Amino acid sequence: MKIFKNIGLVLGVALLMASCADKNSPNYQYMPNMYEAVGYETYQQVDFLPSGMEAALPVENTISRGHMPYEFANDIEGKELARLQGSPLDSLKTEANLAKGKELYAINCAICHGNKGDGQGNLVKREKILGVPSYADAGRNITVGSTYHTIYYGLNSMGSYANQLNQDERWQVAEYVMQLKQDLTK
Repeated sequence: MKIFKNIGLVLGVALLMASCADKNSPNYQYMPNMYEAVGYETYQQVDFLPSGMEAALPVENTISRGHMPYEFANDIEGKELARLQGSPLDSLKTEANLAKGKELYAINCAICHGNKGDGQGNLVKREKILGVPSYADAGRNITVGSTYHTIYYGLNSMGSYANQLNQDERWQVAEYVMQLKQDLTK
């Protein structure tokens, strides 16, 4: 009998505590900043930091780590100047560069341009993208420099791949594209 009385008392206290709880507002907040965070914008003026700003603006004439600016502009003149540029990659590692270029081409380019560079990728076959030319077309006077320029800035409906591929990878893909062009025009 005493056990039933204790169980009833515990259930009664639990029921009383549950009925007093308000689900919409917590009873106590021991660390209110943990519950209601104060958000700061990146370049917002704040008075409690020494510089008065959360993030400092970059110093003028500096570049991000690992980023090298491209010397040619995104216009017709820049593309013509880029056409004359050769690949800066080591010519003694041509096989390794072509192997890496083939791998990157298969990931980034083959879906539109096709595995052979004939303009018959999966998206073209499914008619999702139209007008992807073959590297073997007579009007396609491409060089390794113009290919790099196109990868860097994009052309027509092709977007830029400057953020997906670093500088060496872009040159490797450009060299592989030239290899595909040679294979197609034999």
